[in-house]
Amino acid sequence: MLKIIFLFFMSGGLPVAIAMAGASLVYILVSDSTLPPFVVIHRMVSGIDSFPLLAVPFFILAGNLMNNAGITTRIYNFALALVGWLKGGLGHVNVLGSVIFAGMSGTAIADAAGLGTIEIKAMKEHGYSTEFAVGVTAASATLGPIIPPSLPFVIYGMMANVSVGALFLAGILPGALMAILMMLTVAYYAHKNKWGADVKFSRTRLFKALMELAVVIGWPLLMWLLVVKLGTPPQLTVFAGLASLFVLDKIFSFEALLPIMTPVLLIGGMTTGLFTPTEGAIAACVWAMILGFAWYRTLSWKMFIKVCLDTIETTSTVLFIVAAASIFGWMLTATGVTTDIAAWVLGFTKEAWVFLLLANLLMLFVGCFLEPTAAITILVPILLPIATQLGVDPIHFGLVMVLNLMIGLLHPPMGMVLFVLARVAGLSFERTTMAILPWLVPLLLSLGVITYMPKLVLWVPKMFY
Repeated sequence: MLKIIFLFFMSGGLPVAIAMAGASLVYILVSDSTLPPFVVIHRMVSGIDSFPLLAVPFFILAGNLMNNAGITTRIYNFALALVGWLKGGLGHVNVLGSVIFAGMSGTAIADAAGLGTIEIKAMKEHGYSTEFAVGVTAASATLGPIIPPSLPFVIYGMMANVSVGALFLAGILPGALMAILMMLTVAYYAHKNKWGADVKFSRTRLFKALMELAVVIGWPLLMWLLVVKLGTPPQLTVFAGLASLFVLDKIFSFEALLPIMTPVLLIGGMTTGLFTPTEGAIAACVWAMILGFAWYRTLSWKMFIKVCLDTIETTSTVLFIVAAASIFGWMLTATGVTTDIAAWVLGFTKEAWVFLLLANLLMLFVGCFLEPTAAITILVPILLPIATQLGVDPIHFGLVMVLNLMIGLLHPPMGMVLFVLARVAGLSFERTTMAILPWLVPLLLSLGVITYMPKLVLWVPKMFY
């Protein structure tokens, strides 16, 4: 009955959060349940009364600050210097730029709206079809929640009671795999259409970009060597290391060294125990403010107030969805729906690979209709107990779930990335959908590898946890 009421509300065009909370309240009122109606409010409040959820507004704020402080242009120029001279260069720039920006925003929609605006405009000016520009932008936007930090991982970690830091680490290799497959797809189209390079090859620009990349890779290794092997004081070492980054940036006028260091600082701080994921989100905001206000001086107080208001609006939406999904998920459990589903699945198969196949199909379908935050809070209580019984690691399953729901963002009827890019590119909804279809090939291939090769997901987390 609960499911019927929910589907009735959804078919009536109600927002998903109101449909979930309303269905739970109506079920309590019309059923023989002894639960008081006030339990809806109680469960909704307790659903967002969580310390890990504090990371959500701060990660959103950090992404908005980076987006509004001109950081996206710097990331684009850095990616252009690194791979723009390849055949189909701006397609490669699109993917690499999304990899870097994913380490700051944590959401696919922020990636599509932020970098997507710059990338689609540049690709159209260089003669690429609008459909190709939209397709590669949509596909690369899915990297946002896979490469740490990630808002969906924070929600999943809270719901599944697993380490958010381990989930962040689990996304590194799958994110790299997805980026490689997308760049191979760009290379295929470049070869097929005989595209050339989009910028002239420059040894100076490339050498400078490689220097920047070397610093990003070498700096955390040097910090690890000093702290772990030589025993220098961690706080003093990190402070001196950060000062050295600013000195290097000043001397060589690097394009995007300091913004690119954001995910490095987050992951390094969490794996060494310097701060929790929630504290890491606050650190990311402080880092973004230092860059925007003091270093690049591209952020004004007027802009900062606007960014904060936008963050409040987005955070309110996300947390309301989490609250509504919490009561709906709890009602599903209380009415025995989750138990019935688990019994049916386990009666149908006891093979983990079959369950993962069915779960993928279900999550892809759900992702087309529900916003990822709502889908995670509903699906975790239903699917995770079954996955655990069949021996599927919850960290691995979390990554599979998030990737499925990110692919769902590219599909009608509710795909938010689809709507964002249609507006940015000025394409019709139908043409945007058709433009994205070829890019489902590398995404679904990545999903298959990640689903059935759990070692790829778990190798990095097991090194630290």
